[in-house]
Amino acid sequence: MEQKVEIKETTIKRIGGYLHRVVPIADKSGEIISYALKPLMLEFKPRDIMQVIIGSAILAIPVSLTEEAWNLGETLPISNVSMIAAISLVLISVFVYFNFYKVTLKGYVTDFIKRIIGTYIISLLVVALILTLIDKCPWRIDNLLAIKRIIIVAFPAAMSGTLSDTIK
Repeated sequence: MEQKVEIKETTIKRIGGYLHRVVPIADKSGEIISYALKPLMLEFKPRDIMQVIIGSAILAIPVSLTEEAWNLGETLPISNVSMIAAISLVLISVFVYFNFYKVTLKGYVTDFIKRIIGTYIISLLVVALILTLIDKCPWRIDNLLAIKRIIIVAFPAAMSGTLSDTIK
């Protein structure tokens, strides 16, 4: 007959300035013999911001240089571009939740929202900088076109920025 062993729940502790999940490791008798530390990336720190900037640039640069992206900005109605922005935010939210906050969202809702909004805004800024540098954001001439192009190119940039944020 197999004996059920009850193991103490995992806890979250700050070690070296970063949050970690402390997971007890027990033997067959249920006695805790060790603990495993798993880093939790629940807080949006400067290191994460730099990872999002670099990750966003990875896809923002090649997509910014395509004429198709520039033409989409001219031809797509603002409602479609708004939907692209909304889809970006939803995809970032889902990815961030399942990769960082599935363990616990309780007490970290503000950090969850900061990570989502921060990732998207950083991606928009990276794209805006690149498009402005290559003279494809007609600021002061057609601001709406500039914003539409930024949102369109930020879609893949935000996805790559979110993905690079998962690197520990």
